[in-house]
Amino acid sequence: MKISFFGNFLCRSFLRSLVLIGALSGAAHGQDGSFVVRNIRIEGLQRISEGTVFNYLPVNIGDTLDRERVQEALRTMYATEFFKDIEFRRDGDLLILAVVERPSIADFTIEGNKDIKTDDLLESLGKVGLKKGRILNRSVLEEVERSLTEEYFARGKYAASVVAEVKELPANKVEINIKIVEGDRARIRQINIVGNQVFDDDLLLEEFELRTPHWLSWMRQDDRYSKEALQGDLETLRSYYMDRGYADFVLDSVQVAISPDKEDIYITVNIVEGEVYKISDVKLAGELILPEAALQPFVQVRPGQIYSQRLLTNTEELMQLRLGEEGYAFTEVEPVTELDKEAREVEVTFYVDPKNRVYVRRINFEGADSVNDEVFRREMRQFEGGYLSKNKVDRSKIRLQRLPYIEEVEVDTVPVPGTPDLVDVNYKITEGLPGQFGGGIGYSDSQGVLLNGNFVHTNFMGTGNRVQMDANFGEFRKIFAASYTDPYVGLNEVSRTLSGGYRQSTQFTSGASDLDTETLSAGVTWSYPVTEYQRISIGLSYQGVQLDANRSSSSEQALNWVTGNGNSKLTCVPFDCENANPGNTLIVATTEFNTYELAAGWSWDTRNRALFANRGWRHSLGVGITLPGSEVEYYSASYNYTQYLPFTRYFTIALNGEVGYAAAFGDTTSVPPYKNYFAGGPSTVRGYGEDSLGPLDTRNNPYGGNLLISGSAELILPIPQKWQSRSRFTLFYDIGNVFATEGTVEWFDLAGNQLPNDFYDVDLDKLRTSVGISAEWLAPLGLFKFSYGIPLNESKGGAFGQYSILPDEVERFQFTIGGAF
Repeated sequence: MKISFFGNFLCRSFLRSLVLIGALSGAAHGQDGSFVVRNIRIEGLQRISEGTVFNYLPVNIGDTLDRERVQEALRTMYATEFFKDIEFRRDGDLLILAVVERPSIADFTIEGNKDIKTDDLLESLGKVGLKKGRILNRSVLEEVERSLTEEYFARGKYAASVVAEVKELPANKVEINIKIVEGDRARIRQINIVGNQVFDDDLLLEEFELRTPHWLSWMRQDDRYSKEALQGDLETLRSYYMDRGYADFVLDSVQVAISPDKEDIYITVNIVEGEVYKISDVKLAGELILPEAALQPFVQVRPGQIYSQRLLTNTEELMQLRLGEEGYAFTEVEPVTELDKEAREVEVTFYVDPKNRVYVRRINFEGADSVNDEVFRREMRQFEGGYLSKNKVDRSKIRLQRLPYIEEVEVDTVPVPGTPDLVDVNYKITEGLPGQFGGGIGYSDSQGVLLNGNFVHTNFMGTGNRVQMDANFGEFRKIFAASYTDPYVGLNEVSRTLSGGYRQSTQFTSGASDLDTETLSAGVTWSYPVTEYQRISIGLSYQGVQLDANRSSSSEQALNWVTGNGNSKLTCVPFDCENANPGNTLIVATTEFNTYELAAGWSWDTRNRALFANRGWRHSLGVGITLPGSEVEYYSASYNYTQYLPFTRYFTIALNGEVGYAAAFGDTTSVPPYKNYFAGGPSTVRGYGEDSLGPLDTRNNPYGGNLLISGSAELILPIPQKWQSRSRFTLFYDIGNVFATEGTVEWFDLAGNQLPNDFYDVDLDKLRTSVGISAEWLAPLGLFKFSYGIPLNESKGGAFGQYSILPDEVERFQFTIGGAF
């Protein structure tokens, strides 16, 4: 279209110019109609300056102008695309250039587009000249209509129409309005595979991204046709067969039919399965760089195996990674197969072309202006000036992504122009929420109404250090705490955390019996990486504790512990204890003691991110023991396990487990009550009252236990990609409880009868279970967690042998609002 448009104007103008030159040939200086140009005049200009025209015009004063020069000048001036008509005239020795300018674009609008953003459209159209203030080229406008329509067709919107309207304005200007009617994307009503004998349609179609409508289509949009998605599915089909030995598999043809209303798509794929082949021989060829014996461990295929394209690809990638460690990051490994159709065997040769050894010139970080450059550079495993290693680049990406103030990281390797052995590594970083500053009123199932003021920042002043300060006032507790963590206090990634706090509480949870606790604490912890994924930690802490229990509101278990441990004393109100009358005297037991605790830990963490991970695992082991000089002696140990396992293409299974144990030694009768474990609620077994499971004290309130066993299995439900770093929905199965194993605490039933010492000892039949659904959302205020759990084996209470006990507390809907840092 563009050639025809240009050619018509060129032909008319050229003929007119030849006629004029021929008509004046009698007065010409030359017999061939040529003449010497003594002056040039330009007519018809409106916006374009004469200087611009003279810059492009290939004719100057003093030049001899003939037919060939006129033709050349016409081509040159039309090529500027400034004019829609050009005419050469002659008046003696005067050359007159008469032009008609193309109109300029006064305004440019797009309406009706949804799938393609307006900004993206304006940017791409501006590159081809369709932009406010530019000169209109109608041929380009027609090409835009065609290409946009094809783009919508490729997205499965076959009813789409694109019309460019041009409205003429005064002063040779136009207004362009591109009207787009996208229509609905055509849905896939049927996918047929013809020619398959070994594998049925359902099995093969399960591998496809494109689907016929199903219950998740509203979210995944995978029942909407697109050409790119179909090409990907055809490649998946080919791989499915070739991974199972069908080396001569042929994708014969593909037909895509659309219904008359352009809303339904019918796809038919014709295939020839072929036969199953075995590997007869495997060879390495080309420039191997390393000895062949060093590369053989990375070869996944062996003679006698069933042919598998996947194993060939794995071998290709592993060899590229291995040679990449030597600096040959752009190594090409091409598996070449030779089929023996009679014997049904395949000979495989891997041809290795290492290319140039590549070095990293620069590592750049984009999109995170509030973080100091050195914070990112200390996470790098790929270094500037070193060999380019894909493994190190990817590991660096994961380390950046796991920083609590980073939401997403993308990495790109860009060759340096003119230097085949240098690249720049660019990390594009999207910052997340670095912390929280503020205060407010909240509610917790375990603590009741809360007033709080807090400051938490995981990237304090751009240093990557974590600072936290809290002041919380609740119905049962008051807490003032502060901590400071420097993750790189030394050259070897040693981190150090300094902490201190004051805590005053009357109950450990809203359902517990009274036990006034006042604690002053201070501590320091160091952490050191032993491998890329594992760390060990060691810490020292001091606690000064005062506990108060009274007979009117505290349990017998709490009162007995206070009177039997630490520096205890009795206070009688309003009389002295010697003359006290039990009927009208409040007896308060108080104990004070200091503890010095040594703690050590080990963790192994391969998760792809700290929050909302979906790959990897985390193992964590911690132990602690009070040191000599402590007035109360105990030790504790805990183990936590988390792992994420892909399950089908849509789902991920998350497994969690926790075991905690504590015990007293020396003269201490049992673990301090504030060191007990609790179970039930959002953090352990959902569907049961928070911290309600396990041993009950004489007031039938939770007392906790020295042994915790809990676990969960969660099915992470699919949600759109853009939400996955900030929210999560799961189906869960929880199991757990707490037990009392020390045998030194006395327990009683509802009637006051003493229970056997082992009544709350470990019994796997007493593990409580539940199922349900949960949702998590990372908001500016913190991490919101909601769950609805259904207990499966809750205790109904009543008679238990010769004893009577309370039923379990059931609480199906639960929520928490906590810090995400």
